[in-house]
Amino acid sequence: MPEILVQRDNLDEANALFAQARLAGPVFLNSIPKSGSHLLRNILRMFVPVDQQHAADFIQWGNLQAHRAAFDPARPKLSWGHLFFADASAIETAPAHRVLLYRDPYDWVLARARFILSDQFRGNMEHLHGGALTSDELLTMMIFGLPQKLPSLNDIYELNAAAWLGARCHVIKYEDLIHHVGRLEQADSETFFAQLLAACGIEKPDDWAERIRVGSAREDSATARENLTGVEVELPEELGKRHRALIDYQAPGLRSLLGYA
Repeated sequence: MPEILVQRDNLDEANALFAQARLAGPVFLNSIPKSGSHLLRNILRMFVPVDQQHAADFIQWGNLQAHRAAFDPARPKLSWGHLFFADASAIETAPAHRVLLYRDPYDWVLARARFILSDQFRGNMEHLHGGALTSDELLTMMIFGLPQKLPSLNDIYELNAAAWLGARCHVIKYEDLIHHVGRLEQADSETFFAQLLAACGIEKPDDWAERIRVGSAREDSATARENLTGVEVELPEELGKRHRALIDYQAPGLRSLLGYA
């Protein structure tokens, strides 16, 4: 699996600022990579005792069997990962409260390109950094993938997101998460986070908003856009018409299924 180079944050120490109630059951935060995974994880870390956080790794198909204990109902943990939907993953995570996070594929392509071109990513993609490729060519690769090196957009979304919609999980869009993090004083944002906490089996405390402010601090998200280094290719702020059409061709019906069209 690719190696992600991140520095340690101070959120375990920040967790001690708040009174913590014990988890009654395991919680698994599943997501499409580059869809706000660290943001959601860091927010929920402020609501769970540190010793109930399964922080060993992001759980994925390749390491699932090594992390089965994360879903043990006798020893509840908060865990996170990018896990395919399949027989083993559905069975192993069955005892857990499942949350599924994804983002609009149109925006995900840009986020994926930015991350793969950064110093924080190690995964046999260094040859893309040389400057021989245009931004258009790089974005096309993010959509269609690279043989035996990089899965296509449809491959990732099919089993990491779309298939989980046919299972028991609480679904969150990255765009909604960002929206409500930025307006915690509004009633609809309180409702959004109350529903998220309830889906995790966590009772909403009176200081819920302050916990979210602390957990969502972007300096503590190692893969937030402004914390990435080494990206030398200039990428557009929004995906152009041609690449949107390529996504619609490569993954027809996906955005509609996910609630974006």
